[in-house]
Amino acid sequence: MQTVFTPKQEAAEDIFFGQIVLIWARWFVILAGGLFALWSADDIGQLSAAILLIVMMMGINFFIHGRYLMEQPVNQTLLVILSFVDLFIITLIMVVWPGERGLDSFLFVLYYPILTAFAFVFQPRLTALYALVALGAYAFVCLAADLAILTSSASMELLVMRGITLAAMGGLGAYYWRIQRAQRRRLLSQ
Repeated sequence: MQTVFTPKQEAAEDIFFGQIVLIWARWFVILAGGLFALWSADDIGQLSAAILLIVMMMGINFFIHGRYLMEQPVNQTLLVILSFVDLFIITLIMVVWPGERGLDSFLFVLYYPILTAFAFVFQPRLTALYALVALGAYAFVCLAADLAILTSSASMELLVMRGITLAAMGGLGAYYWRIQRAQRRRLLSQ
């Protein structure tokens, strides 16, 4: 006899098995951010500020990873909150890191693994909200750094292209989530 799961049970399973995706995406961002901080810091003050933000992300990830390894994963609400904290920290890194800012900064790539991992784990509606917040945060950082973006067609084109790729990552992750959900339901109905 095949077990039929309710949508709530399916969501709980998605969270349980999907947490590892969020954990490893966060480890990737931590590693990339740490290497970038070590590589590009000009003085101890810069390095200290960057490492403080990276250590905050590490603390969050150690907690989640430890709970996962003990087979006591955190709940969906906490994962969503911590994912939004990740967006905030990445946005803060883009704002406070000296040197190139806004559209000229390449730190926007840190949004990609976090957004994709979120899309793999959570329902498409929640992913759409998360992607919208990520897009808004990135656009805000770019516009706050230089309002001349609005008058330059090349800069506006670059901002729109990056926005499209960020949205596409969320959309592709949500599409994959739907494919996996449909395949699982099909296997359970046989």
